[in-house]
Amino acid sequence: KMASSCTPWIGSAYLFLQSTCKTIVLPSLYESSQKKPSVFKALKLALEDSTGSGNGVDMLKVHCSHPHLIVQLKFCKQENCRQFLQSYREGALQQSLQNHLQLSLAMTTVPLEMELKAGNEHLDKMLKDEDRCLECIYREKPDRLRDEEITELEERLKSLVFHPSTNNSVAEKDCASLHSPSLPNSSKGTSLSSQDHFVFQGQQFANRTLTRDDHQKFAKLVSKKWKQVGRSLQKYCRGLRDPVIDNLALEYEREGLYEQAYQLLCRFIESEGKKATIALLISALEENGLISLAEELLGLHSGEDYS
Repeated sequence: KMASSCTPWIGSAYLFLQSTCKTIVLPSLYESSQKKPSVFKALKLALEDSTGSGNGVDMLKVHCSHPHLIVQLKFCKQENCRQFLQSYREGALQQSLQNHLQLSLAMTTVPLEMELKAGNEHLDKMLKDEDRCLECIYREKPDRLRDEEITELEERLKSLVFHPSTNNSVAEKDCASLHSPSLPNSSKGTSLSSQDHFVFQGQQFANRTLTRDDHQKFAKLVSKKWKQVGRSLQKYCRGLRDPVIDNLALEYEREGLYEQAYQLLCRFIESEGKKATIALLISALEENGLISLAEELLGLHSGEDYS
């Protein structure tokens, strides 16, 4: 049942975005600290266009789930939600977002596919029935507050001056820079991250930024101890405070331990950029007795169970 005149109208939906161009991977662009503000700016401006208002729809979180970029939306007024649905149905939102991404990322074109969901309902299948779509969105109450990262990006956007490159290849090349972000930070105690080499079990290893392979092995093998590793990383990473770790556990509980651990390293990399090194991760694993997993990441042997 829809809200009465004296009850606030609040609803939630998820907007799934995917580029149809193989050289443009939206999650990788968003996970790159250099491109994240540009992608966020495009999303914000397109959503403002769709409702005709700067506060018609609120972004609560942006999820990276390859190949999709998933934006969790919150609507606080039925008329704003209705206007958004009209813009979505008529293709205006898609065109607006393509245009804003093209400008922000300095690319020739950013072709998109979009899908809108509310709970288990695929709203694309019922767009002609606007009232039914509104009911589905209204039934889905937001399950979270706005993510800290969104608030930080909002603040950065207010003071950010964009200087988009005219060289399109620069933007496309950055698609592959998922594990080479360069967001400055002032974290203390990261001496391990700046060393060229580190010692593990008497052997010297070259220090480096974390790779996709590291990320996947860690998520697959760390099992239930991912939270302990996260707390050990706190001394190097201000972005992994206890509330953040607890929130990851709750948010990705349904997806299981792999996704929880994967998102932990995502947050580590997003927060520390190039300082999120293999040396720091190995140190955290040692601290928690996960020697076999550390050996696996360093290529010393192949293991299966580290829980």
